[in-house]
Amino acid sequence: MKTCSKQDGRRGFLKKSASIAAFYFTPASLVKTFAIDAVVPLPIAKEKLAITINGKLMNLEIDARTTLLNLLREDLAYTGTKKGCEMGQCGACTIHINGKRTKSCMQLALSNQNNKITTIEGLSDGVNLHPMQAAFLKNDAFQCGYCTSGQIMSAVACVREGNAKTRKSIQTYMDTNICRCGAYQNIVDAIEEVATSGAKI
Repeated sequence: MKTCSKQDGRRGFLKKSASIAAFYFTPASLVKTFAIDAVVPLPIAKEKLAITINGKLMNLEIDARTTLLNLLREDLAYTGTKKGCEMGQCGACTIHINGKRTKSCMQLALSNQNNKITTIEGLSDGVNLHPMQAAFLKNDAFQCGYCTSGQIMSAVACVREGNAKTRKSIQTYMDTNICRCGAYQNIVDAIEEVATSGAKI
């Protein structure tokens, strides 16, 4: 006949206690799910969105939780808009909404119903560079280039909104766009050149 030691008794007690505790602390919803041996994901609600991007009207159905940044990059392949901090701090995702600069990571896509969006891909005419793009190239206003699209979108807004009258006013306006390579002086040079050239932007 098999005999049980005190150690076996303690081990059995602990195993049984752990099993009871696990069951007790498991949410009822999970217990019910596991009881039918299946996990069925809930369908994701889709919402309709009418939006114009770089002059093209789009009628979309999207996940209501989608940010404008993810809609542009992940769903529509406008990858010129960069994903940086996703907290509205670095400016890499800057675009224009109805002509105003905006950080797309801070916008739900659905909040832009019937809005007009311009990304870096929409600045040039398809043949010639936008004057600000050309000025950035001429003045070597970038190094790694990751922040450049956001810098250019802010730079265009800076000139359009009349904030490029002095180097100081340009620096103040552009301080929400981070360049980790430190090309700030060249960026200011490029913006100043466009602002004083009389080019239509």
